[in-house]
Amino acid sequence: MRASVHIADLGARSLLDVARLRPKPGQVSGLLDAHLATAAPLRTSALPRASLGRLALVALWDDDAAIDAFEADHPVATAMSGGWRVRLEPVRRWGSWPGLPESLPTERAPGVDLPGPFAVVTLARTRMTRIVRFLQTAQKAESAAVAAPGFIWGTALAMPPFFATVSLWESTRALSTYAYGRSEPAHHDAIESDEAKPFHHQSAFIRFRPYASIGSLGGKNALPAQFAEGT
Repeated sequence: MRASVHIADLGARSLLDVARLRPKPGQVSGLLDAHLATAAPLRTSALPRASLGRLALVALWDDDAAIDAFEADHPVATAMSGGWRVRLEPVRRWGSWPGLPESLPTERAPGVDLPGPFAVVTLARTRMTRIVRFLQTAQKAESAAVAAPGFIWGTALAMPPFFATVSLWESTRALSTYAYGRSEPAHHDAIESDEAKPFHHQSAFIRFRPYASIGSLGGKNALPAQFAEGT
């Protein structure tokens, strides 16, 4: 299994047009799951910074050949080709999601520090009765991520009830310290709050290795130069 994230600034009108063309499993060869959503920077305050017209696609695939075919001729890929896209190889998971192999490891390896970069993708189908509390808790965790050592870049995705985040980290130690450390407990507190009374009908946290990063957002590629095949 492979994953891809495509993000592009389309403008509000184009965003609505493209959103209607969401690729769906069974209609696109090799596609396991896909969601289109508006994207914005991770929140460092209660009020999010708007990225008007920024659209993101996060998708799970059988293999690279399926991604190649999608990027070659699907209208959503064509519309988003001027933005940034990254391909991801799964490393481990917590939770479950359509298209995510149950065989993917779930265990942690405490004390092991592997050089990155690494990507973490969170996916959730949120209970609308819990959405206010979820957004309040998520804002604290997002703010802590942005300030965390080793954080490279991140974005939030929303198309209720679907919510997601995509973040890039310098190493496993950096992302594990953020996720499980107690010096800045926002993320740990969010996990405990969710376990006590779940925010979501279904959710997954997935760690990936990026292996191809092409294009840019605002003139910059989100990953270090050695992973960029274009600008």
